Amino acid sequence: MKKIISFLAVILISLQLAFSQTTDAEKALLNKSTDTLAGWKRGAVIGVNFSQSSFNNWSAGGQNSLSINGLISVFSNYKNKNSAWDNMLDLGYGLLQQGKNNKFIKTDDKIDFTSKYGRNASKHWYYAALINFKTQMTPGYNYPNDSVEISTFLAPAYLLGALGMDYKPNSHFSAFIAPATAKVTIVNQQLLADAGAFGVDPASYDNSGTLLEHGKKVRNEFGGYVRMVYNNTFFQDKSVSLLSKLDLFSNYVHNPQNIDVSWETIFGFKVNKYIAATLSTHLLYDDDIMIAVDNNNDGVVDATGPRTQFKQVLSIGFTYKF
Repeated sequence: MKKIISFLAVILISLQLAFSQTTDAEKALLNKSTDTLAGWKRGAVIGVNFSQSSFNNWSAGGQNSLSINGLISVFSNYKNKNSAWDNMLDLGYGLLQQGKNNKFIKTDDKIDFTSKYGRNASKHWYYAALINFKTQMTPGYNYPNDSVEISTFLAPAYLLGALGMDYKPNSHFSAFIAPATAKVTIVNQQLLADAGAFGVDPASYDNSGTLLEHGKKVRNEFGGYVRMVYNNTFFQDKSVSLLSKLDLFSNYVHNPQNIDVSWETIFGFKVNKYIAATLSTHLLYDDDIMIAVDNNNDGVVDATGPRTQFKQVLSIGFTYKF
């Protein structure tokens, strides 16, 4: 994990160094009175991607399929001479159906809200506080088994509150460093809590299998937290955009050397005003989340333990930005 973390940090810092040079236009803007930079700045990106295939007496074979993915990313930021308040909400959801009689299965599902407030300490530094909340909308399953839920709304959910310093050298990059951070993991479904899912304390049983005490629905952690965000557009027509968010958390009390990692990246490629392609990736590692692995696909779990999780979504469709 140390190699992964070092690799992620080097990438984001390299991006910052590569694009941190202030242009003449930016210098002219910065030299104006602070009133021109003060106030609210709001925007959003809305994307809907759809694909469908159908086969009838097709000699080469094939399977009917239907998929739809939606993405909403909204921000509302305020800045004046002495303070800055940044708010971001990301919503994503996707469904896929393969075959005429098969059910829709979920391919994406997230709710991610962050609010960060800072008071100016020096030219590029702010005393800052941050709140982050993450969960999902609908139940998740370990397909093809769609009878047992392995996740659902508020199971899990993650609530994080942090106090620290925020480094903002320009409008594209920020690095929030918080030595005092509280992280709460919520598993608001008793069956999952009893199983000890997502790191909560599991239920306890006697030798005969009788339940003695239900599993805990909440797990509290205290530690250090780093959040780096890079957001920029490239080329004169701004046809390529990049948003990258890296979160690192270390629990001071339990295995502080095992750092939780969440790294999300979204590339946007604009074809025209309304048509675009997006490539999103999400890498996760949490030492407290046990993942079962069936190496032989025979229905027997061969090993259980923490694993590096990775998700990638490539889509082309309608996108509207304002």
